[in-house]
Amino acid sequence: MSTTEWFRKAVIYQVFIDRFNGFEKTENKPEFLGGNLNGVIGKLDYFESLGINVIWLSPFYESLNYHGYHITDFKKVDPHFGSKEDLQRLIHEAHKRGLYVIADFVPNHCSHEHPFFKDACQHRHSKYYDWFIFEHWPDTYRCFLDFGELPKLNLNNVGARDYMINVADYWMSLGLDGFRIDHAIGPSHKFWKVFRKRMKAKYPHAVFIGEVWCEGLEKKLIKTTGLRNKTLKRKFGISQEGIQLEYHGELDGVLDFALNKMIVEAVENGVDLLSSKKLKSKIKKHFKRIPSDYHMVTFLDNHDMNRFLLHCKGDVQIMLQAFELLLSLGHPVVIYYGTENCTYNKSPINGSIPHSDLAVREPMDWNAIDHEFLEGFKNLITKYRTQAN
Repeated sequence: MSTTEWFRKAVIYQVFIDRFNGFEKTENKPEFLGGNLNGVIGKLDYFESLGINVIWLSPFYESLNYHGYHITDFKKVDPHFGSKEDLQRLIHEAHKRGLYVIADFVPNHCSHEHPFFKDACQHRHSKYYDWFIFEHWPDTYRCFLDFGELPKLNLNNVGARDYMINVADYWMSLGLDGFRIDHAIGPSHKFWKVFRKRMKAKYPHAVFIGEVWCEGLEKKLIKTTGLRNKTLKRKFGISQEGIQLEYHGELDGVLDFALNKMIVEAVENGVDLLSSKKLKSKIKKHFKRIPSDYHMVTFLDNHDMNRFLLHCKGDVQIMLQAFELLLSLGHPVVIYYGTENCTYNKSPINGSIPHSDLAVREPMDWNAIDHEFLEGFKNLITKYRTQAN
């Protein structure tokens, strides 16, 4: 049996810490509102009642931004979110209830305000100079896609690689059950092979799930990734299904963006999700290519894309059908916070408009829970988890 068998049919709740619980401000702005780890602890009863068994935490590391991805210290909990002790208490209390806890891990890049990067920019002979990829020091360097405020770490450098794996080890040692790995296509395959060997030696039951997503990746930005055969990909394009398989043997699985796109397109074309033989055949063909020891983590939406209910034009019954479809497939399923409460953006987010993604990162409104719809979610989870057992 696989050491990650516990994850095979997991129902995962994606917590966006700053927007989930514990905040005082409710105006949706691109700043810290106050959601925190103690707020997550305060909702453990809610997770249990919903029927989920895995909590996925957004990045809690010291960061310039509310979402946690612009990291200035990889080994500190941002005070906005709480403390290391709060994190340990959350893990401990969750485990007491039989809940697993995984966290976002962001190894590819850091904030341009990170002390390592600032030192590398100020001193040509800095020990951190080779931890980054300068094309014309100090002004031009590789970054996360084309975001200059997020310099890319050179994880093929042994010092940078060992540091980042030690960061992962540090947080795992507190009791985490795994990571969702942000922008897993950024680091090289060589890095992931070393990462897997070291981490699995110490944490064989942990799951490491990659965000392997190339939607909208411009050809000129392929060079910022660690993908194989970059020249061919620039010439012929990238297959989402293909790159998801590229990480088999290095990661335990990936978020299934290919399936998500398939389901979104079906909804937008008015397909009946539970009765369409054509859709069923397409999904079967999709999973036929997947090795049995590779987790395909399914989801309706997340913090970077439109809420699924937008594609349903607000029809909650269609969303329930989509959720039931995911549960019926027998793979891990993610619920993005608020989706179970019919939260959605009425207009599509637009990557060219600053902070447009705030529309899918609204503060959770605990005073306006749609209990009838929530029961629908609970009943489906209970139904399929009972079948799984």
